[in-house]
Amino acid sequence: MESTTREGRFLNPAVVARLGTLELKARTIVEGFLSGLHRSPFKGFSVEFAEYRQYIHGDDLSTIDWKVFARSDRYYVKKFEEETNLDCYLLLDVSGSMGYGGHHGMSKFAYGACLAASLAYLMNRQRDAVGFTAFDEAIVSMLPPSSRAGHLRALLVALDRLSTAHQTNVSKPLHQLAESLTKRGLVVLISDLLDDPDAVIRGLKHFQFRGIDVIVFHILDPDEIEFPFERAARFEDLETQEEVRAVPGAVREHYLRAIGGLIDRYRRDLGSAGIDYQLLSTDHPLELALLSYLSTRARTL
Repeated sequence: MESTTREGRFLNPAVVARLGTLELKARTIVEGFLSGLHRSPFKGFSVEFAEYRQYIHGDDLSTIDWKVFARSDRYYVKKFEEETNLDCYLLLDVSGSMGYGGHHGMSKFAYGACLAASLAYLMNRQRDAVGFTAFDEAIVSMLPPSSRAGHLRALLVALDRLSTAHQTNVSKPLHQLAESLTKRGLVVLISDLLDDPDAVIRGLKHFQFRGIDVIVFHILDPDEIEFPFERAARFEDLETQEEVRAVPGAVREHYLRAIGGLIDRYRRDLGSAGIDYQLLSTDHPLELALLSYLSTRARTL
């Protein structure tokens, strides 16, 4: 009941899809999200997030901000700007399989791009340096992290120019990016993860070996999770164009077992490795992912 009530506060992706530009979508989601946090039980998350951290025993009492305490009923101390800045790297999968969907409101790609834009907007609000990488079987677009004026607009323009086409090779771009990073920070992967889980997990652990925190948003369409098809149909692989005719009733049990096993594998193995994992269906509010991001970021400070 709590989950339903919580999700009811947020925008339905079908509504977000009709808002217009990617910038408008991101701004509407983030501004509404931040406004809602002030009226919600999630105290401790706020627009001041970049400027404060929670009080730790031994901190100078004179640094406590009593106005924040009055709003949140928690003790926060002001932080110096160099304590708050974080290099954040957004990684978006633009392989062909991400193009699936749309009849639930957004395709996986549109949902992932909107999530990346919203996270970039939120990170920019927190004065974090935001970088962006799009990939399929290789890196196709990259912007280094920056918090300078105009960078957010450049990132949103880069997102707007993307499309899906090629096959997936999640692990190769992960290893390439992990090798290139020289500073500690936070990596956010947005992908349907329809690839060899062994290779994907190794690629994500590579970031950890280099002292970088990782969040994974596993994006799937409701059709892929529930397999609601009834009539015999022709299913096409969006990456290879290979077609298979199947009677859904004959393959449903096997399919649901396979996709459920893949999800459980990622949730179990990434969780045991200390990597935050969240499954997101494209009919779920994007704000739920922002909550997950803030929770993870809080632990990196």
